[in-house]
Amino acid sequence: MNATLRRLSTVVMVMFLALMVSTTWIQFVSAGSLNENPRNVRGTYSALSRDRGPIVVKGGEAIATSVPVEDNYKYQRTYSDGDAGAAAVYAPLTGYYSVVGTISGMERYANSYLAGEDDSLWLDRLQNLITGEEAQGSSVELTIDPKVQKAAWDALGDYTGAAVAMDPKTGAILAMVSKPSYDPNPLASHDSEAARVAAEKVINDKPQVNSVGGEERFSPYGPTINRTINATFPPGSTFKLLTSAAAIEYDGKTPDTEIPAPNTYTLPGTSTDVANFGGIPCAASQQMTLLEALEISCNTAFLNLADEVGKDGMQRMFQDFGFTDSIEVPMTTSVGAYPGLIGGENDDDSDARIALSGIGQGSVRMTPLQVAMISAAIANDGDLMEPYLIQSVRDSDLELVSQTKPSRYKSPFSSSTADALTKMMEAVVSNGSGKGAQIPGVAVAGKTGTAEDDPRSPTLWFTSFAPADDPQVAVAVVLENEGQSTNESTGGALASPIAKQIMQAAISK
Repeated sequence: MNATLRRLSTVVMVMFLALMVSTTWIQFVSAGSLNENPRNVRGTYSALSRDRGPIVVKGGEAIATSVPVEDNYKYQRTYSDGDAGAAAVYAPLTGYYSVVGTISGMERYANSYLAGEDDSLWLDRLQNLITGEEAQGSSVELTIDPKVQKAAWDALGDYTGAAVAMDPKTGAILAMVSKPSYDPNPLASHDSEAARVAAEKVINDKPQVNSVGGEERFSPYGPTINRTINATFPPGSTFKLLTSAAAIEYDGKTPDTEIPAPNTYTLPGTSTDVANFGGIPCAASQQMTLLEALEISCNTAFLNLADEVGKDGMQRMFQDFGFTDSIEVPMTTSVGAYPGLIGGENDDDSDARIALSGIGQGSVRMTPLQVAMISAAIANDGDLMEPYLIQSVRDSDLELVSQTKPSRYKSPFSSSTADALTKMMEAVVSNGSGKGAQIPGVAVAGKTGTAEDDPRSPTLWFTSFAPADDPQVAVAVVLENEGQSTNESTGGALASPIAKQIMQAAISK
């Protein structure tokens, strides 16, 4: 009998132990995956049944809010007061919060603050637990200046492309526009089927772009992709700033150094000849200064210059900018691509590829934010500040929870190199290919870019900063496959006037 009782006691103890282990496993180990499972609607009900914090821009304008509704979710997430046009201006920033389990943009990356669940809000959560009050989310204030954002949106017009503006002295992002955009309100509908249909439509809506030969082609990026940080393009001649930086920093070149500028350039180790834009010679003597070469954007000069700097120097400068790393702004940015480095085409860093990279062609790919960072580093005496979007976070009582302190991200070159590049970029705008960015009474530094992107039409660029003697804003504009390889459809002709309007809005605040 005693043996039987002992065996029974053992079985009961094992059952209790198994119950305790399984309960602990479910509540602690598997809790995260269970909560994130799209089939678990309890998490969604819980998240939307509380007053989620607003997303606001400078001046206090709310671009995402939660309003009370009479359904099981209790609160409806609304973007720019439900105005489709206004919501689209900020959609690549805000993203959307969907009842079908999708969350994107700032809604995702600032979720712990917006939901009131961040560790820094422990005191608020404790008070809610004691008082029994419903948890409230914190407001997230962005660095976005609505005036600059609107100027960028309007200036881009109907182009497929993007524009980003940042304060070079702090890294604060003042504008972030991506087109085409979308209205996030239908995607946040409490009707799960309607939200699913709206999301599928937007995600699959790839814009048609111009192509070489007129064949129908579509962008690889849909409206839900933030082109400023998650789309990469060949940077074209804007990359000549990085090539110039490497030549000045590592090889001792100056703006006045004479460099070869042949009528055509044969890529090393190949029989491939590359000519200047339109086949026009850069200089009758086939020699010109580095400043003159950047001023008119001479291709052959920079092909030769990149080959002279060499693989080690060119790769080093790309890495010193941090372009092979992601940044959290807080959304995660895409990395760039360069021959022989992460993302480089087939890891090919032959001399020919390195030379071709000198004009931003071949396997080089960059985001608009990265191109803006080149201008920002030049504007800030060689110190590149870390880009950021969140200015501050305040709890439901408007008490300050956190505030971003600007920090240096990289120092890719010296202040003397920055001064030389500034002088050269000013010449581009005052006398060269970037005259469309001239602002009366303001010194502007800039660089144009027209990048071949076969089988699509050229992608157009302009990057700049102003005022050149006291920089307040650095800008990058990209027009995806909007060029036609004519003087009327280059980066200087089409992208620089857009950058001008953005800079004017930023410096006239």
